[in-house]
Amino acid sequence: MNDTQSWYTIEDIDHIDSPALVVYPKRVSENIHTLKKMVNGDTSRLRPHVKTHKTQEAAAMLMDAGIRQFKCATIAEAELLAMSNAPDVLLAYQPVGPKAHRYLELIKKYPNTAFSCLVDHMANAERLSTIASDNDLTIQVYIDINVGMGRTGIPAGDKAVQLYHGIQLLDNIEVLGLHAYDGHLRDPDVSQRRQRCLLGIAPVWAMVSELERQGYPTPVVVAGGSPTFPIHAADTRVVCSPGTFIFWDKGYGDGLPEQHFVHAALVLTRVISLPTPTTLCLDLGHKAIAAENPIDRRIHLLNAPGLKPISQSEEHLVVEAHEGHGWKIGDVFYGLPYHICPTVALYERAIAIAEGQQSGVWPIKARDRQVIV
Repeated sequence: MNDTQSWYTIEDIDHIDSPALVVYPKRVSENIHTLKKMVNGDTSRLRPHVKTHKTQEAAAMLMDAGIRQFKCATIAEAELLAMSNAPDVLLAYQPVGPKAHRYLELIKKYPNTAFSCLVDHMANAERLSTIASDNDLTIQVYIDINVGMGRTGIPAGDKAVQLYHGIQLLDNIEVLGLHAYDGHLRDPDVSQRRQRCLLGIAPVWAMVSELERQGYPTPVVVAGGSPTFPIHAADTRVVCSPGTFIFWDKGYGDGLPEQHFVHAALVLTRVISLPTPTTLCLDLGHKAIAAENPIDRRIHLLNAPGLKPISQSEEHLVVEAHEGHGWKIGDVFYGLPYHICPTVALYERAIAIAEGQQSGVWPIKARDRQVIV
């Protein structure tokens, strides 16, 4: 690339239809290097979440970097990892109903991958024990601990210890440890975030001590996401599970400035209409960018930061510009999503870019609820 070009510039842009998701593998590699550096190179302390990228290509890059444990949220993501020969996969979800049977089938289909899942209730643990016994298999689980997220899990303490005891007595089920996700902690001030994180995880360590006192092996603790990753990374007892680091986004880039990951995925969009002298219409609707945030926090146009989104529908985004702006129909904008994870799930593939040129395609295989092989 020409030294005067920005890192994101694509030279053969006229051959890429829009809207399009593009990834920059060299920058992905840089983020993986930063991830490892934050745990002093100890990859045994990393269990990255694949919810962000959902691709075999990124999983392969992580494994090439020595990472052997992964975390996911869906059966499709778990299967994608198994198809990629991942040695160890934690389904960070409690499989209920048909999902429990799908999970068992996954264990049988991929014997070279060690699977585990979450439980937070004795009734479901008993159900999993029955299914496992019927299939002559052993299911490994982590108890899901609620550390303030208020979404799933059971608070650390006596009831969680009783659940631990009860599961240990079941046939064909084995407790490996505790899982604690604190994604609600997003204080811009990292010192406040650290204080709240340590306060939230303290009952988990008290529970670990109690289980050790009762003679149980020390349970593995899998904790945190991206916002609390640097905090948990400083504690060698924790297996860390960030996910967004792989691509990074505008939201975390602004909100977590202490983390030095780089943006590695963008959305391309074009001007398709000039409705008024001061507005442009782009081909970037709800179906092309995560739209759960307010309209001014969905996309940041790197090469046109002054444009202001004013309305959006399924296939269109209208932005406001100044009088005499000079933009033309067909002009290309490079958009940095505020939330990359659900944005990736809107695309069936990402176009890889190397040295300003298309270098391949990354199918987003786990965007669906079931992987089609």
